[in-house]
Amino acid sequence: MVEDSRGPDRGDDWIRDSILMTDEQLLQIANEVRESAYAPYSGFKVGAALLCADGTVVTGVNIENATYTPSICAERTAFFKAISEGHKDFVKIAVTCDKAFCSPCGVCRQVMAEHAPELEILLGNPQGTFKRMTIQELLPETFKLNE
Repeated sequence: MVEDSRGPDRGDDWIRDSILMTDEQLLQIANEVRESAYAPYSGFKVGAALLCADGTVVTGVNIENATYTPSICAERTAFFKAISEGHKDFVKIAVTCDKAFCSPCGVCRQVMAEHAPELEILLGNPQGTFKRMTIQELLPETFKLNE
């Protein structure tokens, strides 16, 4: 478990230095939070850890619903939590699931591209290995309303 200055009872938002936070630490946080995912229908648990420019780490998990449409991915959970708490600048996100490299869905890619066009993405797994990509690489032809 990654510790911070507030100790193990830190809640969901972890304050760190965005420059000193290692990719491995961010991925570890995503792996830890993944266990909180609510995925009774698919069994496919995903965790995300979003690093804000101010050093705050906001986590998210996928949350399923029996009717599927109201379900939400871990990446969007993290982004929407962060935005609702006043964060606007994002550095990178670690996404992890139980496969080789966890790649965000198309909807999550579009959300990331709109809110963090320079975002770095760590596609990870529970073993701690990851592939580094940018949002431009994952979604080269981003939809923009005014273009």
